[in-house]
Amino acid sequence: MATDAKKLQPIIIKRVKKAGHAAHGGAWKIAYADFVTAMMAFFLLMWLLGSTSEGDKKGLSDYFSSPLKVSMLGGSGAGASDSVIQGGGADLTKVSGQNRTGDPNDPIARKAAADAMKAELARQDSRRLAALSDKISSVIANNPKLAEFKAQIRLEITPDGLQIQIVDDQNRPMFDVGSALVKVYMRDILREIGSALNGVENKISLDGHTDRSPYGSGERGYSNWELSSDRANASRRELVAAGMPDDKLARVTGMASSNLLEPDQPFAPVNRRISILVMTKEAEERLLGGKRTPVEIVTPAAQPAASAPGR
Repeated sequence: MATDAKKLQPIIIKRVKKAGHAAHGGAWKIAYADFVTAMMAFFLLMWLLGSTSEGDKKGLSDYFSSPLKVSMLGGSGAGASDSVIQGGGADLTKVSGQNRTGDPNDPIARKAAADAMKAELARQDSRRLAALSDKISSVIANNPKLAEFKAQIRLEITPDGLQIQIVDDQNRPMFDVGSALVKVYMRDILREIGSALNGVENKISLDGHTDRSPYGSGERGYSNWELSSDRANASRRELVAAGMPDDKLARVTGMASSNLLEPDQPFAPVNRRISILVMTKEAEERLLGGKRTPVEIVTPAAQPAASAPGR
């Protein structure tokens, strides 16, 4: 019986009913999007502040401090004079800000401005001297008198400027032996060159050179130093007679045999020469110390001049 009762005991099955989540909206997504946008704007602001120059920052500060004044009148750091937007900073394409490049007390700005001006002067000098070299070459080639002496006229662009050298020749000397008397053809060469130099803005240095042949009484009297100086000065007179202003000359120097063109052949005729240097602005400032001074006639190792003896 007991076994039958156990078999008839009912079986109870409990079923758990799973309910869905409570309904909610997407407000968190909007908040997250606002947060991401704010962070992106913050990093963009930090990037702009890091890449903005001090001059632009000063312009922005002035604008927000007094926007009406800056917008109507402009002012220091405002950039109103060269900006499309009134009251804004300087042109954003510039490497440095307006205050940095325009502040006269900024040593970096002064050095940058000086370097830029120096580079521009060097470019102008290079173009001007190249044109002058072509002009003189054309004058020599088209002049029948000068074409004959083309081998004695040497043109060279050097770091200090355009160097024009008129060298002596064994058969065609520029001066009488032992004197500063200019030959007729040398006078024609100098006057054509002087005419070509008439419109040049650059200062000119004029040097006279001799070979190493000494005078008999050169140690105590008239020597190659005086001779080279006299020949340089005689050449200067011919250049001035051709129309070149006398104040264009910065220096007239006698070099004697201290700077030979052919050091291995100290007695060669080419060492006897007249050198005309059309100086660059940098060489002119280096020579004159940045000052415009009258022509200077220099005679190295000057001694009391006597009558010129023969060689």
